[in-house]
Amino acid sequence: MSDTKMIIKPYSHQYQDAVVALWCKCKLTRPWNDAVTDILTKLRVNPELFLLGFVNNKIIASAMGGYEGHRGWINYLAVDPDYQKKGIGKQIVEIIEQKLIALGCPKINVQIRTDNQEAIKFYRSIGYKPDKVISMGKRLIKDQQSLSCEKSLGC
Repeated sequence: MSDTKMIIKPYSHQYQDAVVALWCKCKLTRPWNDAVTDILTKLRVNPELFLLGFVNNKIIASAMGGYEGHRGWINYLAVDPDYQKKGIGKQIVEIIEQKLIALGCPKINVQIRTDNQEAIKFYRSIGYKPDKVISMGKRLIKDQQSLSCEKSLGC
């Protein structure tokens, strides 16, 4: 696996099920977020920043970048566990960063669940550090139960 080259392509609808399966495998999905709805919503804003990594025509990585004119964001960074710790995550993040820089984005943020110590360790290893801020959120639209992952993919 380490001798194969990852090819990065923009997201295309034909990959939806494989992307959701990857997110399930990486434990990124939550019952209160419908992964398919998240994909469809993402495609309305900066779809060119939704990237997939392929090895031998298999999706092994994803990253959703975003930019609203003030800050950049990374969501749904996933690397298949069989390919982790091989530089795949760093490679796809660097491409998102380059695309954000080209858009004039001065800073990128990422939100990590506090119990996801592996992700925290990964982001620190590629130069990210905690900001002196508190992340706060408010639901504006009630999320649906994720049937796309738990029911159809069995995760």
